[in-house]
Amino acid sequence: MSDPALRLTGATIGYGDVAIVRDADLTVRQGEAVAVLGSNGSGKTTLSRGLLGLATVLGGTVEVLGSPVGRLRERGRVGYVPQRHTVSGAMPATVREVVGVGRLPRLGLWRRLGPRDRAAVAEAVDAVGLADRLDDPVASLSGGQQRRVLVARALAAEPELLVMDEPTAGVDAASQMALATVLARVSAAGTTLLVVTHETGALSGVLTRAVVVDSGRLTYDGPLAGAGPAGGPDCHHPDEPAAPPVRGYRLDQPRPAPDAVRVRDGSR
Repeated sequence: MSDPALRLTGATIGYGDVAIVRDADLTVRQGEAVAVLGSNGSGKTTLSRGLLGLATVLGGTVEVLGSPVGRLRERGRVGYVPQRHTVSGAMPATVREVVGVGRLPRLGLWRRLGPRDRAAVAEAVDAVGLADRLDDPVASLSGGQQRRVLVARALAAEPELLVMDEPTAGVDAASQMALATVLARVSAAGTTLLVVTHETGALSGVLTRAVVVDSGRLTYDGPLAGAGPAGGPDCHHPDEPAAPPVRGYRLDQPRPAPDAVRVRDGSR
């Protein structure tokens, strides 16, 4: 058995003093391809953000690639594709430039991209099927192609663990199939995949294990085929209006589950 890529023991994760995910026990071995499923507001995104140090571990332990979360010295070992549909920015940028940002965690301070870095960028862009668009402005690409640029940016770091939040949401069927092909190749090369999603259709040939989050609790951990429907009638869809912000939360955070609890001074 390989060493764990992820290990959560009694982990409680949230924002401020509000616990969203509670008492989670989870081990993901290196090379596994895991779907994190759940309806909107269930806590599945908070779980993934806790692994990245973007949400607070309020209790228990969370280890990523053998180190406590937030203490991994080589940040390039973890790639992240956030939950957003497009690449945007105040300044125009090419595909090469956006994907090149993915190499920064592998570089020291003040280092510029060298030949090896440029080769990694080109390989990542080629892997997502956009080699012919390398020097095109990202703004000229379709929404699905921009999603693939974000995947390439994460792949450019050559990560051992790739965390993706709703990678197929809001993109067309062709882009979903292109992404599935990319992830199958990445998984076959040994990269650990953790994909937060509310629908596994396009990726069902890549993801083999599922973890279901319901009201902040892990309620299922087993084969993808046994997970059943990923969410109920309130499951997130890309055309739904955004939930109103909740005081004390970042605007891009989901609302807490109805039974979310506050944690103060170690008590719940």
